[in-house]
Amino acid sequence: MRKSILGLSAFALLASAAPALAQDDSGLTVSGSVGVVSDYRFRGFSQTQQNAAIQGGITVSHESGFYFGTWGSNVDFPDLDGAGNGATAEIDFFAGYATELTPGVTLDFGLNYYLYPKDTLVDVATDFFEPYVSLSTEFGPLALTVGAYYAWEQDALGGNDAFYLKADPSIAIPNTPFSIDGHIGYATSDAFPGGVDGEVFDWSIGASASWNALTFGVSYVDTNEPGWIRGSDAAVVFSLGASF
Repeated sequence: MRKSILGLSAFALLASAAPALAQDDSGLTVSGSVGVVSDYRFRGFSQTQQNAAIQGGITVSHESGFYFGTWGSNVDFPDLDGAGNGATAEIDFFAGYATELTPGVTLDFGLNYYLYPKDTLVDVATDFFEPYVSLSTEFGPLALTVGAYYAWEQDALGGNDAFYLKADPSIAIPNTPFSIDGHIGYATSDAFPGGVDGEVFDWSIGASASWNALTFGVSYVDTNEPGWIRGSDAAVVFSLGASF
């Protein structure tokens, strides 16, 4: 369940990386992405029982800095009612505002809504809202994004709130299409399953390469959670995406 993971999905990276498709006199720009990953990992945890996922999204941005969009992926969540009706899809909606505070420093904040269409015999809340804020900057070939995400008390979190911090450094290798990408995150909430201390660290290190509109990636992903929590153990994840 998402309540054991807390926070922002991969759509933020895809949406921000996608180039502009079109812009008209209204100042609107449409961008999108589609991709496949060998394992949909959300903050270190597998959302697909360590199987592959197909993902895609679209973002509409205005020259003022406001934007909105949606992103989706297949998931494989536990059966909630014994009738084979666990959630199989995730659809995220988001809206926010991004602005350059100073040259090279961008502030981005907004709100995410996570929706999991399902057909179950029991009424179990899985959908929730989460505001976010992040700062991004570049120092030559080094790029860094730091962010904070907070979900207030909601039924999908067992009536608890949830907080997540992250740092995503990336180093572009000069005169090549390659970059080295890192991530470290920290989540805290009382909504975690029993036996866990309510805190999770996750991290990843990998490389990516771009060619025209395509991006290829490979990452090693892990968490500090015990192995009996399925989907929290280490894995090598491959990805292939296209932006438009």
